[in-house]
Amino acid sequence: MGGVARTGPASSELAPVAPRRWYEAASRTLDVLVSAAALLLLCPLWLAIAALIRATSPGPALFRGTVIGRDGRPFTYLKFRTMVTDGDDSHHRRWLREYVMRDAAYRDGVYKVLGDSRITPFGRVLRRFSLDEVPQLVNVLRGEMSVVGPRPPLPCEWDLYDAGARRRMAVKPGITGLYQVTERSAAPFSRMLEIDLEYARRRSLRLDLGIMVRTAWVMLSGRGAA
Repeated sequence: MGGVARTGPASSELAPVAPRRWYEAASRTLDVLVSAAALLLLCPLWLAIAALIRATSPGPALFRGTVIGRDGRPFTYLKFRTMVTDGDDSHHRRWLREYVMRDAAYRDGVYKVLGDSRITPFGRVLRRFSLDEVPQLVNVLRGEMSVVGPRPPLPCEWDLYDAGARRRMAVKPGITGLYQVTERSAAPFSRMLEIDLEYARRRSLRLDLGIMVRTAWVMLSGRGAA
């Protein structure tokens, strides 16, 4: 799908996803139960990670950034900080444009920036096991994200989407998703878009629970991590 590119229309022009009220209510209940349990039961681990981040690299334990949520609405999401605080992200932005506009791999068939010098040594460990995403459980409790859904794009990425690509965000973004457990970092933008739209069409509690189970294996194996 080369040329997904160009600034698309306003979010009000997104193609609607058929409402599924029972699913939406059940999914929200599942989100709250899973995220609250994970935050409370593993609280000592999260505090230890935060302390190690502060001890091994100057700066806060949490990173706050703006991303695009459902129907094009921006929100502030949370991550454990894995990068130096004063890093230059221009290289990442340039590649992101090539990825969206031309389906470009970064290197050797990997669709993710490799060897980013901004990442701290401990940050690499967190990314290897996807532990940097854990604070987004707070975003789930706030209702800005779901446990399962398409990953939220950065504003600079969103600006490159056309109307078709913006349909990715016709559902709530998630911490994990169908793309993450199937072709994480191994597919071009056009294929990621196909997978995310497939999820939006097929979403169900059974599918969500299956993705959650598969996510545990992906985290342990580190498959597709930076």
